[in-house]
Amino acid sequence: MNKHKGSVGQRIRQIAGRIVLVWLGLWLAGILLFAFLPVPFSAVMAERQIGAWLRGDFDYVAHSDWVGHDEISPWMGLAVIASEDQKFPTHWGFDVAAIESVLDKRDSQMRGASTLSQQTAKNLFLWDGRSWLRKGLEAGLTVGMETVWTKRRILTVYLNIAEFGPGIFGVEAASQRYFHKPASRLTAADAALLAAVLPNPIRYRAAAPSGYVRERQQWILRQMRQLGGEGFLQRNQLD
Repeated sequence: MNKHKGSVGQRIRQIAGRIVLVWLGLWLAGILLFAFLPVPFSAVMAERQIGAWLRGDFDYVAHSDWVGHDEISPWMGLAVIASEDQKFPTHWGFDVAAIESVLDKRDSQMRGASTLSQQTAKNLFLWDGRSWLRKGLEAGLTVGMETVWTKRRILTVYLNIAEFGPGIFGVEAASQRYFHKPASRLTAADAALLAAVLPNPIRYRAAAPSGYVRERQQWILRQMRQLGGEGFLQRNQLD
């Protein structure tokens, strides 16, 4: 009997190990392929779509239109850097000072101290929500992306898979929905408004911005100016 239980346990461990190896292989392949190929969909997009189907919401469609870096207004890249991760050009995937601040509970408003690189890794490969397991996987994937991808590529992928509203993923879909124009024609104010909803795109609406979202938009615009406008992107080879 004990021998039978031992064989079953060993079999389960073998299957679990193979599953882990398959996932690791898929993530490694994704990091390598998406270093230059367009991203067709993200893990968060799939999670949202499957969740809607399970709720019986068959009208929900997770929509995204991939656009290259040169088809995105430079204001958009600057806006998300100004609002989400001002050390993005210089860090190696993690903002150590921000992490220490959150751990010390000095800054409860910070978005989990997640950099744009970490958010890209999470949105592309992992599930939504908070857990130590997910954060650990996110850290490993972030290191892999920072090793293989350029900062410009990370920013491009981030802007193409970020959630800007219910079913609206990527800057092109958001620009068309909210401003009826391509992402290449977004103004600084447009970009700041889209960036303002990123902390919670389900609660904050670019289509009907609340007073808080408008205040955040103005704060982001000030940060964009203080960073040096488009010159910031050029200096850091992100234009």
